[in-house]
Amino acid sequence: MPGAAAMKAKSERQASGTPKYKRIVLKLSGEALQGKLGFGIDPDILDDFARQIKEVHELGVQVTVVVGGGNIFRGLTTSSATGMERATADYMGMLATAINGLALQDALERQGVPTRVQTAIEIAKVAEPYIRRRAIRHLEKGRVVIFVGGIGNPFFTTDTTAALRAMEIGADVVLKATNVDGIYTADPAVDRQAKKYTVLSFADVLKKGLKVMDATAVNLCMDGRIPIIVFDLHRQGNIKRAVCGEPVGTQVINRK
Repeated sequence: MPGAAAMKAKSERQASGTPKYKRIVLKLSGEALQGKLGFGIDPDILDDFARQIKEVHELGVQVTVVVGGGNIFRGLTTSSATGMERATADYMGMLATAINGLALQDALERQGVPTRVQTAIEIAKVAEPYIRRRAIRHLEKGRVVIFVGGIGNPFFTTDTTAALRAMEIGADVVLKATNVDGIYTADPAVDRQAKKYTVLSFADVLKKGLKVMDATAVNLCMDGRIPIIVFDLHRQGNIKRAVCGEPVGTQVINRK
């Protein structure tokens, strides 16, 4: 059977903890950092994420992280609720991502992981400007790179940032860590009949209007043939499992 050798190699890779992907973009929402606090940054959650990232980094994987800012400030929600100009609210949200990025950098470096924060908006005193070739060089030197400030423009989400940076640096995969263990036909917290997808095509996601990432991000990954894996970030070791090709969450891929 032509597929037998490939299946055997996959099984051996998973058993040995050998990474399937060599360069990744990990998308973390700001809300994930708040834990049960409801706002801000839960230090225990932050340290847990840092440990999981370190675990992957020690496999020799080149790790980048795109972090959101919704635990501190969400532009779209605020502008809709208060009448604040959307562009202003989005710039405030970009600053919130910088706060989270610096916190994650500190947590990683306390665990001995060299880390750089690169920002799409100029904050010269606290972070490097985002420069594609410099980011790649950091990865080649074994540093984790955290991207903050979105793409530097309002009206774009941090999901789009993750997809765009993945394209720019030649990432093998986008890992979207969420509060649920994959993509469902409906919200599993509301609909008990919701069914989980194991594999989806990008076309399926767009056609069904599934809330994986915004349409801009999905289209970017589809054009770049970069798979997206959506999984539960609260289960210990899930980032490593995803990187090693184990069946966690839901994969969004280009079907042949």
